[in-house]
Amino acid sequence: MWRRRQTTAGPDQARIDATARAVIDCAPGPVIALGRDRAVCVWNKAAERMFGWTAAEVLGLEPPIIPRELRAEHNAMLERAAGGGPVSLASRRMSKGGEMLDLRIDTSALIDESAERLGWIMLCHLSDEDIAARHYMAERARVVRRLGDVVADMNAELDLEAVLDRIAASLRELTRADAGGFVLIEGEQLRLVSMDGLPAELRGRTADMPSSLAGELMRSGNTVLMRTGGFEDLIWSALPGLHTITLSLSHVAGKPYGALYALYSRRKVDHVDLELLELLAGHASVALSNATAFAEVVRQRAHERAVIDSSADGIAVLDGDGLVRQWNPAAHALTGVSAAQATGKPPPFPLPEPGATLTRRLPNGRWIDVLCTVLEGRDEQVIDFRDVTAAKELEEAKDLFLATTSHELRTPITVVQGFASTLASRWDKLLDSDRHSAVRTIAERAESLARLVDQLLLGSRAGANRLTVNNKPFDLAKLLTDAATVFRPLSERHVLETDIADDLPEAHGDPGATDSIVSQLLENAFKYSPDGGTVTIAARAVAGDRSIEVTVRDQGIGIAAADTERVFERFVQGDAGDRRRFGGIGLGLYIVRQLARAQGGEVTAAAAPDRGTIMRLMLRQAAAVSEDAGAGDATDAAAPGAGKAVGARADAAPPGAVPPGVERPGVERPGAGPPAAAAGADDRAPAPANGRRVPPMLSRLPRPRTPSHDSSRRPD
Repeated sequence: MWRRRQTTAGPDQARIDATARAVIDCAPGPVIALGRDRAVCVWNKAAERMFGWTAAEVLGLEPPIIPRELRAEHNAMLERAAGGGPVSLASRRMSKGGEMLDLRIDTSALIDESAERLGWIMLCHLSDEDIAARHYMAERARVVRRLGDVVADMNAELDLEAVLDRIAASLRELTRADAGGFVLIEGEQLRLVSMDGLPAELRGRTADMPSSLAGELMRSGNTVLMRTGGFEDLIWSALPGLHTITLSLSHVAGKPYGALYALYSRRKVDHVDLELLELLAGHASVALSNATAFAEVVRQRAHERAVIDSSADGIAVLDGDGLVRQWNPAAHALTGVSAAQATGKPPPFPLPEPGATLTRRLPNGRWIDVLCTVLEGRDEQVIDFRDVTAAKELEEAKDLFLATTSHELRTPITVVQGFASTLASRWDKLLDSDRHSAVRTIAERAESLARLVDQLLLGSRAGANRLTVNNKPFDLAKLLTDAATVFRPLSERHVLETDIADDLPEAHGDPGATDSIVSQLLENAFKYSPDGGTVTIAARAVAGDRSIEVTVRDQGIGIAAADTERVFERFVQGDAGDRRRFGGIGLGLYIVRQLARAQGGEVTAAAAPDRGTIMRLMLRQAAAVSEDAGAGDATDAAAPGAGKAVGARADAAPPGAVPPGVERPGVERPGAGPPAAAAGADDRAPAPANGRRVPPMLSRLPRPRTPSHDSSRRPD
């Protein structure tokens, strides 16, 4: 019944103790005393009758009658009684059966004769109807305020997972349940996604929806459901002593989204708890609707951002003031302006009218098409711009090709027309020598037209990667010497010198293609040094990579650093502004490079240290190719099926050396046979083993006239 304190023994003290025990035991109302540690030290018979716990069950423990939500109130009452005298308070206490009792509790401090505080004593009285009603109204007001606070907290969250966790915690707090959880309805399955007061390992567990309590509630059409009894087959049985389950549905977009479960293992459920559960489920529907809508907006924005960022077009979003608010990676790549640099500023290029397209050239040389679109209902514009540099360059190349080709064709055609008209109208009046001269001129101009057409055809085939070469060892020194012999008489203003090493090794390549390359380089050397000067053709072996370097150097107009690669493009000359001065259609060096690469070599251009230009041709040494091929054969023998590419290297260009050919005047040397691709063959001839094709028209490339022709004419 009580926990006895140690006292001084004696007959008077024994009588006093017996009287005190009788007073407490016979008191009509509950008498509860707490020690300094706030544990129960007195629990009389009336307390046992009112609350259901025996003295043996509660002595030495904190009083079990305090509801969790009123513990703060209980502690405050004890503190006030300890420092300010007796306190009388209308409140509620819980019985062992879970029933909530409306009581008036009088509390005061226990003080001994030395004024030392020993603890507290509480006298409990059942409230009359008026007091109970007032207490009920106060309790309702408190619950409504708390519900408002909980709803505000839930609606303040936009993260779906955080909202679900807040719902579970609020459910247990408001309904005074011993545990709670929220399950998602996923088709025919339920999944536990949030809980409070249950083992953590239950999170994520699933159950069949039609056979569940949630399924029963949905079929009933009611808003709340309560079931009591055994629940051993449910996951909720993880709560020890579970005797009652209540649940209510939450809806999103008019459809059931999930269910709130309130679980009770100690106290009974009253109608207020069910009402609160239903109210909370309704407010949870609002919070979940907000969270799911926000999650969908975030997902949609992320999807839109991913689409914009992955677009190959530059995309910018401008605000109402025309300032950039979004700038994708392609916009950075096209303009060179990063998102950080562009944001908050106008675009770095003019904009067309909404719905129109504008073509602009950027400072970095790129051409872009800009399209502007206004977003309906929003004060924003979307700017889409794409790189059209290649199309613009192709358009310019076509225009240049037409202009250049028409000019180059006009002159010989005009001459042919003029002489043919003269012959037709004055044949009988002309001397035989005049008629022969006119016919010879017509033939020369026709030959010039044929050479021009051949150049265009070879350039086209080079661009289509249809060049074929027959690579093999050949005497490069003799080829260079013969070319110099042919070119020396062609100009009285130029001196052609040779500097060819006596021990120059054999080269590996196509003799005819190499002859065309060297002839084109020599022709250009003469052509672009109009004031004459020395032209030097030199050759030497390079020991480091076992190649051969051939250079053609002139003392002409030179070449700008920006043009050293550009001159190898189609329809480009080193000095485009002086094109009409030098003539030609700009295909020569393009074909030269492709022929060199088809042989596994390379051609480059550079300005000479003093003046003029140095053209450099690199070819492979025949011995190096043979050794590499032998090593490949040895590897094949050691490991059958391996290393086939190495054995074929003698006739194949190295990786990356395949762009199509270069225009070069093919030179017929006295006593020498025609180039490897003999005249008269056509591109239907079988391709060599290496698969590279050079049209067998190399011998038809423009050739310099020999002295037996008109030596006063310069090569075109």
